[in-house]
Amino acid sequence: MNPPTSGVSVMVLRPLSASERADALGKAAAARATRAAAKESLRNGDRSAADIISSALEDDALARMRVSELLEALPGIGKVRAAAIMQQLGIAASRRVRGLGVHQRRALVDFIDEH
Repeated sequence: MNPPTSGVSVMVLRPLSASERADALGKAAAARATRAAAKESLRNGDRSAADIISSALEDDALARMRVSELLEALPGIGKVRAAAIMQQLGIAASRRVRGLGVHQRRALVDFIDEH
């Protein structure tokens, strides 16, 4: 007998072939590398947060970066300060760059430019 699901729908994914799995792993590794390179360029001052946020509109890998990771890549901002900034700006802790609204993007860029 199956346990009750309490209204939760369960989606079963089909198993991936070896080549599909390898392709997915390659795409995931490339996305992680893109995000890591963006965070490193932010740390070094080669790119601005505004540049990365605007690039995320076209780049899927950057769009999936968490806002907290973006903030933590800035010099002098750690986990606690990033969380405080996000709370101050009304951005949820789990928010990704893609999920920012127009006003949140503007507020984030303005905040970073001021400090």
